[in-house]
Amino acid sequence: MNTQNPHDKLKHRVEQQAQRIHKAESERSSLLAQTVFIGTLGLLFVVPMVAGAFIGAWIDHQSSGYSASWTLNLVVLGTLLGGINVCLFIRRH
Repeated sequence: MNTQNPHDKLKHRVEQQAQRIHKAESERSSLLAQTVFIGTLGLLFVVPMVAGAFIGAWIDHQSSGYSASWTLNLVVLGTLLGGINVCLFIRRH
C-alpha cells in the first residue's frame, strides 16, 4: 500500500521539476557557443564542396578542350560528403 500523503507526492514532483529547470539553465549554451556550432556546421558543409570544385577544375584544365564534367561531378560529390559530415556531427553532439 502507498502510505505517502498526496501533499508529499506533490512536493516531491515540484522539487524534481525545479531541479530539472535549474539543470537546464546551467547547461544552456551561450551565444558564442551557438555561433561556433553553426560556423562549424557551415565549414563542414562548404569545405568538401569547394575542394571538389578546385580539384575538378584542375583535372578539367589538364585535359584538352573545354569540359566541366569533373568540376560538376566533384562539386556534387562534395555536396553529398558535406551533408554527411553535417549529419554525423549533429548526431555526435
